[in-house]
Amino acid sequence: LFLPDATYWVPSEPEQASPRDTVSLIYDDRRLLETRVRRLSSPRIYSQEPRSRTSRIVTNVTIEEQADGRCTLRSKFMMIEFRRDDQRIFGGTYRHHLVRAEDQIRIAMKRVDLVNCDMPLDGLVVPF
Repeated sequence: LFLPDATYWVPSEPEQASPRDTVSLIYDDRRLLETRVRRLSSPRIYSQEPRSRTSRIVTNVTIEEQADGRCTLRSKFMMIEFRRDDQRIFGGTYRHHLVRAEDQIRIAMKRVDLVNCDMPLDGLVVPF
């Protein structure tokens, strides 16, 4: 669903204005996002041995802006990841910039603002 020039961004600071101002937890273009998905699909990914089990809850989906076939959505999420007898809980806000392209709705940008983005986080392998 991502456009060829789409970005997937997880800032490392609350209210971070730009991925270029400081380091981000994740800042992928479409090519890096495809690489991330391909690696997760591989049976030989060491960082996912055994594989994580996850559950996501998405709620409070609201339209923030809408014009000319473009739309910005904001929603709240919680993701639970369980792996190797350890459970991690992530929560925060999603922002999706959506575009109508070729009679489809596509993702131009996905931003994930974690509530705890500025604390030490062990290997973020599973996308939010």
